[in-house]
Amino acid sequence: ALAVASALPLAWFLWRRVAPWANIFQLLGVAPFTLPPVITALGLLTFWATAGFYGQPWTAVVSHAIFFVTLPLVTLSLGFTSIDRSLVEAASTMGADDRTVFRTVVLPLILPYIVSGYAFAFVLSLNEYIVAYMTVGFTMETLPIKIFNALRYGYTPTMASVTILFVTTAAVIFSLVARFGDLPKLLGAMSSDGK
Repeated sequence: ALAVASALPLAWFLWRRVAPWANIFQLLGVAPFTLPPVITALGLLTFWATAGFYGQPWTAVVSHAIFFVTLPLVTLSLGFTSIDRSLVEAASTMGADDRTVFRTVVLPLILPYIVSGYAFAFVLSLNEYIVAYMTVGFTMETLPIKIFNALRYGYTPTMASVTILFVTTAAVIFSLVARFGDLPKLLGAMSSDGK
């Protein structure tokens, strides 16, 4: 949820400010996910250790949000590009301020992209081990850390159940995204009219 909350204002800003320097912010938003996870995790470990917050539970939440902000940023950027700007101009012409335009015109149009970005970030964050381990170590056991620790002592039926739960959760979430979202657009395909 924090990744989506961070990506929404950035995607809104990038959509409204069409300028060459605005692409720098998009590059910064995509950078954590383009690096290998261990590099990002080491950077976060160094930062939290230097700041004196290593091992705090909230650092895992913030670190996951930084690492996975790319997914909602990409889906939201696709959602914003699918909006017909004439709708926003019409609402502004009728006297709506920016906040009202966002709430009544933009938000309903990008809601499927918000849900899709949240779903992608949730499923991948649920299975993320490296970032969680580097930021909190074994002071707080997230589910992937607990699974890894349990596997060191042998394979148990509980681990098989958790694996099936992970696969089922991912399948259900991605099926819902495919059913109710604009899957071709999310995969990068443009519509036939080029919009």
